[in-house]
Amino acid sequence: MENELFKALADPTRRTILEKLAHESMNASTLRDGMNISQPAMSQHLAVLCKARLVRQERQGRYINYEVDPDGLVAIANWLTRYRAYWPQKIDALKSLLEEMDP
Repeated sequence: MENELFKALADPTRRTILEKLAHESMNASTLRDGMNISQPAMSQHLAVLCKARLVRQERQGRYINYEVDPDGLVAIANWLTRYRAYWPQKIDALKSLLEEMDP
């Protein structure tokens, strides 16, 4: 799951799509507004985001609306939490090193 998640986030176009969906749900045509991307490419990006559980889809009439999937965001938060414990030590060590270097 993590590989699919980070593979999905590695692409700048998919990050842009995710940012747009963070504000409101949209269909693929609306998502393409302001982006230089074909409909087939948008469909492929959305499929990757859905597979990674970052985006989910809901049919409304003849349109499919996409929205951010909170489960995917939880997976990102959980991954980051595992590494959060290391940062205070690293920052303290860097601070000490910089203080030693300062004459």
